[in-house]
Amino acid sequence: MGLFDTLRSVLGVRTDADATREADPEDLFGMSTAYLTMEADLGFAPVGAAALCFSSVDSTDFDATVDDVEEILRAGEAETGTTFYRHEDDHGYHWVVLGDDDPEDLVTSVHFAADTFVERGYGSRLLAAVFGFERARDGTRAYWLYSFRRGAYYPFVPTGGRERDNRLEFKLQSVLDGELDVEDDESYWYPLWPGTDGGHPWT
Repeated sequence: MGLFDTLRSVLGVRTDADATREADPEDLFGMSTAYLTMEADLGFAPVGAAALCFSSVDSTDFDATVDDVEEILRAGEAETGTTFYRHEDDHGYHWVVLGDDDPEDLVTSVHFAADTFVERGYGSRLLAAVFGFERARDGTRAYWLYSFRRGAYYPFVPTGGRERDNRLEFKLQSVLDGELDVEDDESYWYPLWPGTDGGHPWT
């Protein structure tokens, strides 16, 4: 199974059938306190960026919904300074990438974007929200991904190439489980590999 097929299976069709509960954009607010625990207990500071990944559909109404999302984020940019841009990756998935040194502004912006998709009837197009962290002493990057198809978070720690630090991922799970609704089936801890070494999953 190729990278694209695995992504589609784990974040898409298969998880629809295996979903444990309905995803709720309100879950994203859990990150508003989790980032404090990440820094205080684990030494991981927010990288100042987060992203929302979604799949598109050929529909003028869907295009209007994306325009509405951009309008909301543009208004937020004027109010909070949270920047954003959109891009399409090599697998045809779309990303809204947000930048802000205030992690609470990032959480709020991701929530507004996701909630707009849900309110307009396109919640099923949402795949994942991604929040990035970095450990200052060694530059290790860690991510918390929220799977909309599973309604749960899971940790992801890439180490370069196509390798990941499972031990650190389990440590993140043990520290944050309870503060975040963490996916208990590790087969759904799907890696969203950065496009380049040193990059983020949304690049």
